[in-house]
Amino acid sequence: MRRRVLNVAFGLAVAIGAIVALAIFGTIVLLTTGTVRTYSAVSASMTPALECAEPAPGCESDTSDRFAVSTRFGSHDRGDIVVFQTPPPAETKCGTNGRFVQRVVGLPGETLEIRVRGGLAYVHADGVELDEPYLEPDRRGSGPAETFRVPQGSLFLMGDNRDRSCDSRVVGPVPQENVVGEVVLTYWPPGRISFR
Repeated sequence: MRRRVLNVAFGLAVAIGAIVALAIFGTIVLLTTGTVRTYSAVSASMTPALECAEPAPGCESDTSDRFAVSTRFGSHDRGDIVVFQTPPPAETKCGTNGRFVQRVVGLPGETLEIRVRGGLAYVHADGVELDEPYLEPDRRGSGPAETFRVPQGSLFLMGDNRDRSCDSRVVGPVPQENVVGEVVLTYWPPGRISFR
């Protein structure tokens, strides 16, 4: 009986070892082929979905979230968090350029309206108020009321921390070709691990 238990335990250990080895190998392949890229949250624009570390302005954490981005998604849905190359107006209007991470709020061809109610800003797409469960009330922002048209081939991107986000409200819709990929996993720190 004891020998049978040892055989089962050994077989289980081998199986777990093989799974771990395959996972490590798969991760290495994905990273080296560019299918998955890793980034770190550097601003407070996506708080609390992606936390950045103090002392950067608006950051509330001791450690910046690190996250993995899949570059193989062809289209993006409302609510997806994406990394993108900023359009040219970002350098002058936001004081920076490079790669930003924000959420898809408006889709190609839509008319977006920001309406202020009770001192808070709510986004409407083609007249229908968006359900944005990822927004905390104190991060919704206060406006101003504005209307935007999203051209075909573009996305309207906004941060979850609206008062601290330099996004499509400032730089305009972002061409879909500027999107690097979609955030699929927060992997660091351990207490923040989550799939998207």
